[in-house]
Amino acid sequence: MNPLLLDFPTMFQTKRLQIRKPFPGDGTELYEVYQQSKEDIDLWITYGTTIQSEDQAEVEVREAHAKFLLRKQLRFHLYVKEDSTFIGSITLYPVDWDIRIFEVSFWLASSATHKGYMTEALTGVITFAFEKLQCNRLEIRCDATNEKAKKLAEHTGFILEGILHKNCKALGSDELRNTCIYAKIKE
Repeated sequence: MNPLLLDFPTMFQTKRLQIRKPFPGDGTELYEVYQQSKEDIDLWITYGTTIQSEDQAEVEVREAHAKFLLRKQLRFHLYVKEDSTFIGSITLYPVDWDIRIFEVSFWLASSATHKGYMTEALTGVITFAFEKLQCNRLEIRCDATNEKAKKLAEHTGFILEGILHKNCKALGSDELRNTCIYAKIKE
């Protein structure tokens, strides 16, 4: 089936979070949170290369919105229900729509860490993926030195399937790094 024909929610909620696709106009809040959290985020993902200004953040958001509609990437923004504060993002990347395999990536504002928000968001996305997308396999790939991501994957029921040795460069250097591959399969 063509994924463009699939209908599924673009927003859902957990106990403390509203999780929704990005919309045009979200660039300002993305830029502000990125600026406040850039040292933590830039350790593991390449946002810094695309978010150097509010305009670039808005372009990033509009591209994510379009990719969501085209089913090329399902990015969700995370908001605290209590005060509608934007705190991060979690994305499902379709690896194979026919088999229903998705890779998950995520980041959280530095000010929102150690409060259980990402555990809650990832648990919500797992439910969304298996129930709404009929996912058969979810993967998390993370740098082997990213202890927070590894701990989160294991805490939410992902199993370490293997480590790819020296398969990528560290951000901003030529140092070769290892990647852990975690998976959760449909039961």
